[in-house]
Amino acid sequence: MGWWSQAAMGVALPPQVSRRWFRHTIPLAIFALLLFYLCAWSLRAFSGCRFGTLSCIAEGPPPLQVRQESGSLEAPEREEPPCLGPQGPLGRMVRPFRASLNPEGDVELSQYLAGWRELIKFLTPFGSIFAFATSEAFTKVTALEARVHGPEAAHYTSLAVMVAWERRAGLLERPGVGPGDSARSSGSRTTLLLHRALRWSQLCLHRVATGTLGGPGAGEQCSDAYNTVLAPHHPWLVRQAVRLAFLSFPDRSHLLELACPGTREAAARAAVVRAASALEDVYNRTQCLLAEAGLLQLA
Repeated sequence: MGWWSQAAMGVALPPQVSRRWFRHTIPLAIFALLLFYLCAWSLRAFSGCRFGTLSCIAEGPPPLQVRQESGSLEAPEREEPPCLGPQGPLGRMVRPFRASLNPEGDVELSQYLAGWRELIKFLTPFGSIFAFATSEAFTKVTALEARVHGPEAAHYTSLAVMVAWERRAGLLERPGVGPGDSARSSGSRTTLLLHRALRWSQLCLHRVATGTLGGPGAGEQCSDAYNTVLAPHHPWLVRQAVRLAFLSFPDRSHLLELACPGTREAAARAAVVRAASALEDVYNRTQCLLAEAGLLQLA
């Protein structure tokens, strides 16, 4: 039996073997740690978004923070809640959004807008604050659909195709300057505005689903998400109107019941977490593409 087998079995080594073993092992361990660090640094360095390439794919399981916050909420149910099924409100919303993420790392606009249509239907019954948001979103979705299905539809099949076309055609607005009428905005600018609203919706739904007893209420959590994502882009009067609208925000149990009717709370929470995770995948892909194109400040 060799000395390495004796060491593995806990047999004491002769002093000279022990010293020789440590003298060779410690440098090897340091080298291995250094190699691991360099590999990790390289992966981070080369994982940036590249416009229209697979590096922008952001699908997969939710981040660690989401999994920790949701705890056991994502434990698989024996049967999928009806709200996530083909006729359920969450299922009808999630399917087209997921279908918008094509294998090439792009976002298919027709599916993206179909997902938005279902998201608007889903959020409308939740109260006045969502009515405000969905009315704005409806206008933008309609304006972008006119391009996707219009005479220049070939240039509006996906986000990457649209941005490249509008840049070549000189249709992109100067950053921060755009027409007041959504119908006259570029498709890229309209998509950016929808993109921000999607982030707010995703954060709001996730926080409602993962909120703990005794913690912040659903209204406070969704208001905080608004302040983080949308408020910096809204004028003072709009921010004040939104703040007042949050005063009548429904409580968590009511929101969960609307999201997953007839489902026990734990299953409803898990279903909403899964839906929010799907929205986050779409948001991350779109964020990556818009950032690479330098369009995050277009509006």
